[in-house]
Amino acid sequence: MRSESSNSNPFGPIRLGYVPLLDCAPLAVARETGIFERYGLDVRLQSALGWATIRDRLFYGELDAAQSISGIAFALGFGLTDLRCEVCVPLILNLHSSAITLSTRLPYDMIGNGTGLKSYLARHWKNDRPFTLAASHRFSSHGVLLHQWIKRHGLSDADVEVIILPPPLMPRHLEEGHIDGFCVAEPYNSEAILGGYGWCPAISSDLSFGHPEKVLLVAGDFIQKRKADSITLVAALLEACKRCDESEFRNDLIDILAMPEYTGASREVLENSLGPSFNTGVTKVPTEGFHMFHGDRVNRPSTDKASWMLAGLRAAESLPESSCGPLSRLYREDIYMSAINSRAV
Repeated sequence: MRSESSNSNPFGPIRLGYVPLLDCAPLAVARETGIFERYGLDVRLQSALGWATIRDRLFYGELDAAQSISGIAFALGFGLTDLRCEVCVPLILNLHSSAITLSTRLPYDMIGNGTGLKSYLARHWKNDRPFTLAASHRFSSHGVLLHQWIKRHGLSDADVEVIILPPPLMPRHLEEGHIDGFCVAEPYNSEAILGGYGWCPAISSDLSFGHPEKVLLVAGDFIQKRKADSITLVAALLEACKRCDESEFRNDLIDILAMPEYTGASREVLENSLGPSFNTGVTKVPTEGFHMFHGDRVNRPSTDKASWMLAGLRAAESLPESSCGPLSRLYREDIYMSAINSRAV
């Protein structure tokens, strides 16, 4: 599918990072179908194991932009940790795409969608360690969703230990009994479910419908020096997002995501949430709304999307005692609208 771009740019290629999850789809599609090239962009994709690597590479100037969890925008932009630099979010890449998966050592008939978890732990938990769930990063939507799910079912953070693991490592740690569940983006839920050692009590669209998932996170230095390229990058990825949502493109999308440089997952695993029904390990449910890649309500980097994440992080007590600046400084609707207008010309 792909042909490497021969376009030259005095600044060099755009270094665009990603983590090999299903929702790296817009970046993969833009590369493999020639969208980047048609927009005159020389983009070099760089894979990373997890979000801490994406954060570090942005901070140290090794990436110009990346697919990212939105919490890293707050962490870097507002200095919530020791690392601080200018960044912005000019595009939301997708909504939803995540789920909670529990070990098959935990019985569905006692736990259900989570309503029986508190009772089960009180009566039957015999392990010599706490009930342990994994999220992909301290500032991830997955940590927010886990906190909401735990609280909804009458548990507190004192009842559950939440640890941080890179997404690709979660299924193996679940299978080996090091953790009891996780919240992560696809395809790692489906990998555990179809592998026979996991089952899903809830998908993220059920937990918080319309929640933003991955964003395009751009380094401030890149925006300042190459604003036109930033706008063009957003425009190209918007076209790729649209392709990802087209039903007639779904088989091609699965083929692309199955490539080793993206998820490397089997077609069976990818089809579990990209097909018509999702096998939860207990039953099958419709996948409508599981992945949402395109549309103004999806892609616009509005402050209400930023507010959802900020409120969730505060509720989960993941933010240090510090105040954040204006959200419009991070979430750049002006760049998004410039990209929309450039595509309309």
